[in-house]
Amino acid sequence: MITEQQCEDSIENLLKYVGEDAQREGLLDTPKRVRKAYEFMTSGYQQDPKEIIQKALFTTSNDEMVIVKDIEFYSLCEHHLLPFFGKAHIAYIPNGKVVGLSKIPRIVNLFSRRLQIQEQLTEQIAEVLMKYIEPKGVAVVMNAKHMCMEMRGVEKICSSTTTSAIRGLFRTNQKTKDEFFRLIKS
Repeated sequence: MITEQQCEDSIENLLKYVGEDAQREGLLDTPKRVRKAYEFMTSGYQQDPKEIIQKALFTTSNDEMVIVKDIEFYSLCEHHLLPFFGKAHIAYIPNGKVVGLSKIPRIVNLFSRRLQIQEQLTEQIAEVLMKYIEPKGVAVVMNAKHMCMEMRGVEKICSSTTTSAIRGLFRTNQKTKDEFFRLIKS
């Protein structure tokens, strides 16, 4: 583990590497600000999804689809440390238990605040919900814009990426799957 000062020194060296004067007025506190920003943007490593979910599980007789859609998320591409961001749409079918609705966006935040690729992020959310809620099925769809595609490399502005992770009844029952996709589009 490196210290806060070592981290800030590395950021100062990066500023020098790109040709900046790290002692320029506007950059004096930049290493500290960047360190703090990255601490926040990667805070998901310090959180346990089990703790988030298990504190808000409730017994239910409901076995109808629960959807939380249009959950904004912001993450960092693990390949370039550039942002990708968008919306997540998540559904599950209870199997005797429901989870407090605010916990679903919290799980999205937890995994988004780690260095990621969108494909893995989508899978991680689905797997955690299946493991700790134990529903009859889970569906996760994520739409995102990737700055590593727009700001560098191929430079394709306005492109987006959609990923999905489908589990349980959403995978085995076409009517359930169709209902989910119809509802998230509405």
